[in-house]
Amino acid sequence: QVQLVESGGGLVQAGGSLKLSCAASELTSSRYTMGWFRQAPGKERESVAAISRSSSTTFYADSVKGRFTISRDNAKNTVYLQMNSLKPEDTAVYYCAAGILFSTWDQRRQYDYWGQGTQVTVSS
Repeated sequence: QVQLVESGGGLVQAGGSLKLSCAASELTSSRYTMGWFRQAPGKERESVAAISRSSSTTFYADSVKGRFTISRDNAKNTVYLQMNSLKPEDTAVYYCAAGILFSTWDQRRQYDYWGQGTQVTVSS
């Protein structure tokens, strides 16, 4: 029903910026809450940010608050994650996810669909 493809990852120096994109292959993406998660090697996947269906509400993990911004363009079936002031600890594979709820934005169980991930590496 929904397929997600992340892009925009890469290598950046600490303090730099990067913008990730998550494109949905179908036109139903506007019906879903969208979230970004990340997972570093050997660590559990953790929530980063989420945005409601209408873009009226956003939430961020404390570790990225003030540095990252999530947004979406439903007309383009795309969600973005603008990452500024990047730190080495931001290094991870970043995943886009879609789900039907929003109140549990930071919980993996909320999300039904996941992208393949895109690598973000921040050098010090």
